[in-house]
This record gives sequence, structure tokens and C-alpha cells, in this order.
Amino acid sequence: MTGIIDYDAGNIKSVEKAFRYLGEECVVTRDHALLRRADRVVLPGVGSFGEAMAQLKKYELDKLLTELVVEKRPVLGICLGLQLLFSGSEESGGVEGLGLLPGDILRIPAGDGLKIPHIGWNSLRLSGDGRLFSDLPGMDGCGQPYVYFVHSYYLAARDERIVKASTEYGVRIHASVEQGNLAACQFHPEKSGAVGLGILKNFAGRF
Repeated sequence: MTGIIDYDAGNIKSVEKAFRYLGEECVVTRDHALLRRADRVVLPGVGSFGEAMAQLKKYELDKLLTELVVEKRPVLGICLGLQLLFSGSEESGGVEGLGLLPGDILRIPAGDGLKIPHIGWNSLRLSGDGRLFSDLPGMDGCGQPYVYFVHSYYLAARDERIVKASTEYGVRIHASVEQGNLAACQFHPEKSGAVGLGILKNFAGRF
């Protein structure tokens, strides 16, 4: 069973729908006992880093997530959920993130012809050993996954070894990371067609 964490941060229904389409049993909840019984846990999210961390703390889900990662339970962060796994963000100065992975969440720099937030489809450059990206369908003509982004802030990981996919949007964006049974995507797999469904299927089956 996949537990999808409900902490009032949005983008939950589309994630649930994607997993159910794949035939995966899932539950949307903030109940600690239910999440502990889940085989894997997903932290989705859209919105403000500071507000999201406040909601996680309100329901003591920050502590639960840390415990699950220590116990090596598979955890997947999506979009804002990726950013929350790190120590903080330029979006909300002084607000501490979960600190489960090493890296910085920075604002995408303004540039000629670049609109912020970054909304749209981008190809990913893969490292070659990411479990989320194994045997994916629907690659573009260059053999790269093509996925959908909506964000104004991006990850600059401090340890390149955890980076499994990156993209370019005025700056190099670390678009997906994996460390042990902890994985995360800055893009939205649930909105990325066959490629995205393949990524979620890999999370359910390979972690």
C-alpha cells in the first residue's frame, strides 16, 4: 500500500489518481498509524515552503517522515515535497526544512526569455543509475524522459552522487535525487504522461 501524506499542501488528488490508475492500493491520510502501515510513502506538495513546513509540524509529520527515512521505508517527494527534504529554501528564509538530504533550494534566476515560475515540459539528462528511470516508456527522440515542471525554486544538491536527473532552465536544475530508499522529483510525474506513470510504477516496484 502507498501512503500519500495529506498536510493541506495541494496536488494530492492527482497523485492518488495516478497510483490508482497503475492498480496500486493507496490511502490519502495524515494518520500516523496508517502511514506506518504503508509499504511506501509519498510527500506531494505545491505552494510555499514556509507554510508547508508549518503544516508538517502542526501534524507532527516532520518527525514521522524522519523516522520513516531512518527505518529505510521508501519515501518519494514530489515538487515542493522534494524541496522540503532539504535544510531550507530561499523562498522562506529562517525556516528549517526536514534536512534529510544535503543541498540548497534557490530561486531560479531571471534571464532573457525565461518566465518564472518555470511552467512546462523539459527533457531530463539522466545519470544512468536512477531506479526511478529504469525502462521508461515514451522517451523523446533523443532517448530522454520528457516531464512537466511547475516551480520558481530549484535544487542545487551538494552531493552530485545523489543526483539522478537534471535539466536546464537558465541554470542547471537537479531535477531528481535518490539516496537509499529516499527519492524525489522536482517535476510532476503524475502530470507527465506515460513517462511519469513509469516513474511512479518504478517507485512502487523498485524501492
